Amino acid sequence: MKCREGLAGMAAKEKGRVWVAGAMSGTSFDGVDVAVIETDGIEVFDFGEVREASYSDEDRAVLRAAMGAWPGEARADAAARVVEAAHIAALAGLRDVDMLGFHGQTLAHDPATGRTHQVGNGQALADALGIDVIWDFRSADMGLGGQGAPLAPFYHWACARWIGSDAPVVFLNLGGVANISWVDPRMEAPEADGACLAFDTGPANAPVDDLMALRGLGRFDKNGALAATGRIDMGILERMLADPWFDLSPPKSLDRDAFSTLAEEVAGLSDADAAATLTACSAGAVGRALAHLPAKPDTILVTGGGRRNETLMAMVADATAAGVQPVEAAGLDGDALEAQAFAYLAVRVDRGLPTSAPGTTGVAAPVGGGKRARKPRLLLP
Repeated sequence: MKCREGLAGMAAKEKGRVWVAGAMSGTSFDGVDVAVIETDGIEVFDFGEVREASYSDEDRAVLRAAMGAWPGEARADAAARVVEAAHIAALAGLRDVDMLGFHGQTLAHDPATGRTHQVGNGQALADALGIDVIWDFRSADMGLGGQGAPLAPFYHWACARWIGSDAPVVFLNLGGVANISWVDPRMEAPEADGACLAFDTGPANAPVDDLMALRGLGRFDKNGALAATGRIDMGILERMLADPWFDLSPPKSLDRDAFSTLAEEVAGLSDADAAATLTACSAGAVGRALAHLPAKPDTILVTGGGRRNETLMAMVADATAAGVQPVEAAGLDGDALEAQAFAYLAVRVDRGLPTSAPGTTGVAAPVGGGKRARKPRLLLP
């Protein structure tokens, strides 16, 4: 049964469509993704420019060194400067957008204590770029008892409507951490009961990325080539999947360095066996997650950098016994989807619509997060 559309949703539609940009810097430290969409905060109507700007090796080192830092630490301040400069450079010259949704760079996330830390000041971007910036999306949710993550599910719901699905759709984001969204596009709003269920499944790319960096093998296991040549240590895999966290009912979320003990467990393995084992752990965690969904999916649409890892994708398919496809199979852009999500959420903040709900973050009731940093006013002589 479709729920009745609320007054806020009708008001959002009356305000009409706008072009808005989103910018995302994930925990894989690849760089800054920028994407533009046309939306009214409910539906997605069109897609615009997409940009990617990689972090330099020096910048990446600063960000890695700042992981786990909380406000006030010098390493966090250094990371903030890197993040702000990189975003300003990536967004320079962007035209014909009404506002920017800015996620920042997550350094620490501890939902058990109600704390999260993203660096990058929205006002610094607003001043430099001359555009209103919506930022700090997570604090309001966590202040009301939510996990503060994941935040992309509302956009996944909009994407399911855009592709014309008439049944629930499952999205899996394989970034540094993996998260899964079960969305029902038949509902009239993403915050409606039963419209979205989302949660982190476990580590995704982060453990293998860290392994490669630690052993001087590069930034990541391209196409899963190294993991494909290794043997999985089944003892490590079984111990990891026996962790009580996987039995916790969603919503639930993780810090990038959750399950960091895996690094110690694979320390004695060869490069290939360590990569294979860590990749299997990430895939196995996705398999465990399916028990928490309303129904087992026949198909899973995958976004994030992990969708390019053929070995990881094959292992996820085995662990879930589902068809696993990159979101491009549905006409979406897996490189831009996260940035697009924060563009979408920015419009929802602007129009007073919720950005998270009990089914996505565990917050007590649907809540709209985000702060607005206003562009500088022009002073006439």
